[in-house]
Order: sequence, then structure tokens, then C-alpha cells
Amino acid sequence: MARRLFKELERSYGFDEVAIVPGDVTINPEMTSTKMTIGECSFDAPMLASAMDGTVSPRFAVLMHEMGGLGVLNGEGLYSRYDDPYAILEEITSMPQAEVTQYLQQVYSEPVREELVGRRVDEIKQAGSVCAVSFTPQNTKRMSPVAVEAGADIVVVQSTVTTARHQSHSYRGLVFAELLESLQVPVIVGNCVSYNVALELMETGVDGILVGVGPGAACTTREVTGVGVPQVSATLECAAARADYFHRTGRYVSVITDGGIRTGGDLCKAIASGADGVMMATPFAQAEEAPGRGYNWGMANAHAELPRGTRIKVGIKGSLKQIMHGPTSVTNGTQNLVGALQVAMGMCGAPTIRDFHHADMVIAPSIKTEGKYFQLAE
Repeated sequence: MARRLFKELERSYGFDEVAIVPGDVTINPEMTSTKMTIGECSFDAPMLASAMDGTVSPRFAVLMHEMGGLGVLNGEGLYSRYDDPYAILEEITSMPQAEVTQYLQQVYSEPVREELVGRRVDEIKQAGSVCAVSFTPQNTKRMSPVAVEAGADIVVVQSTVTTARHQSHSYRGLVFAELLESLQVPVIVGNCVSYNVALELMETGVDGILVGVGPGAACTTREVTGVGVPQVSATLECAAARADYFHRTGRYVSVITDGGIRTGGDLCKAIASGADGVMMATPFAQAEEAPGRGYNWGMANAHAELPRGTRIKVGIKGSLKQIMHGPTSVTNGTQNLVGALQVAMGMCGAPTIRDFHHADMVIAPSIKTEGKYFQLAE
């Protein structure tokens, strides 16, 4: 009898295993547009700063807006639990690594206060900035109306894994169609990594989806649970769902690759894979203005029984302006991310991000090592 496989595994790819193929026509980088839209909101830089307390504070969200991107505030973070969250941040960033997870579990056990959610949204709106606030599914119905009433422009519903069909012991879970009708602002949901789930989420009427499970530098979900899909393959899957949904309905849903992006090259590969924008934590946590002062930690770090994040030291690499727009004096691709994207789009002859989606890509496991003997030696 022929031997049969119990499971057949499909090959999937991350950023280090693929490359973008130059186009037959090239254009000058300044002729490209890196605009991203989410619902009715438009951004010059297709970048979202992750809703992590070491990355985005109300002050940092304002600065992201000034740089053309979007900072997403963690609506269940320290800023919504404490009148003075910066004193807690000081403790977190100065504590020994062996003690910090227990301390995070302690400080995040303080309840979220609705009046503080409204106050933080108001701080962002008073500066004239677009305000996005993130909540977990279990708190979205209760907390998102508070944020929207205070002036929030975008609501992000975010968990490690999000599906349109979720089973629980509660009487009635979160219904995205009802949420959209009640809020009347763009809603982004995530995270997912597959065609079927992305398509089902789009069918609910959401305006954007986040792609990625476990790729973030501060996330240990893959180590703790073994769950995840490399980001290039995950983005390709969700972008295919978007294309089919758009072809059938005429409605465009933004796909945002969330996590695992370290350099301009990674950013470009995410967008060439079909993303309309990217969500990043570490590159922005490395900014001089970031609240974590060179540290960052995952949202799941404070879980009472199974923390799936860790505080990491990311260092301070430059100002937010340098990281996003330059000028840069480093050669490792960690600064002037917008400039890197414009150059890549120019090499592929892509005037817009949607044009860049059509750039050819190849599987290229040696792309980072070929001919780089002396660089690797250093």
C-alpha cells in the first residue's frame, strides 16, 4: 500500500527569502505617490505606528501625523489606566529584565477608565491630528463609542488572531457589521494571515485588515504557541482576498502588513506583496521621541497567565523625521523609509502604491548574502 501523508505542508516565505524585480520602465522617485487611504482618511506616508505603549503616546501620535503617517494609541494601555502614565513608563524602562514581566502584569491589572480614553483622544485632536485608537475585541463594544464620541477618527479592533466567526461562552460576541453601523468611522480589524479569513472579514464591511501573527520583535506568540505565517506569504494571501472582493463588489479594503518590518527593504517587499501600508513598532520605538526611551514591549506581555511578549531593548537610532524621511547617515536601511519606498517604486516604474502591487517578485534565499562577503565580515 502506498504511504500517505497525514498533512501536506505548503511552503511560505518571509522578507529575507524574496526580492522585488525591477520593472521594464523606471521613473524618478519624486514622481511617485506613497499615499495610503483608510476609509475617508488619507495619509502621505503608508505607515502606522503600532498600538504599543512603548511606541505610541498621545504626543507621539501627534508627531506621526505631522510626519504624514498614523500613530495608533492603545486604548487599553497605560495612558487609559493612569492619570500619570509617564511615571509608570519610567519604572518599566529602568527595571531589570528578570522583574519586568511581573511588574507589567501588575500595572496592567489596573482597570481602563473611560474618562481617560476620552482625555487622551482629546489631547490628539486638540493638536489637529487624525486620531486612531485600538481596542481588543472583548472591550470594543464598550470602549470604542467613548473614543469616537471624544473625536477618534479611526477604530482598530486588534487581537493576536481575529476571525469573523468566533466561538465563545459569552451570550453574544462582537458583530463587526453592527459595530460599523453604530460608530460611523473607519474600522480596521486584525490580525489574520489567510485568504478565507481576510475575505470573511472584508464581507463584514470593515475598512482595513491587519496582516500578521507573531512576527513582531517584542512578540513571542510563535515561540509560546507555535502559531504564525511568514509575512510575505500572509500578505499575498490577504491581498488576493482583497482583489477578489474588490472585483466582485467595487469596494476597496486596505491591507496593512503588521509586524516583522525592520528596514526599508522589508517595507518595500510588504507593499510589493500587496499591502497598502505597514504597521511597525520597533522602527518607531527607536525614535528619540518615542515614550519607551529605547525599549518596547508587546500588548500580550501583561497577560495574567500566559504572557506572549517581552520587553526588548531596541535602542535609540534617530529622530522620527530621520527614520521616516531622512536624511540618513546609516547604510542598513533603517532610516528614510519613505525615501526607500519611493526609490523602489521608481525602479519598478510604479507611480502609486497600487501600481507597485503589480511588481514582479522572486524567491531569493541568497538575496542578503550574495556578493556581501565583506559586509558580513564586518
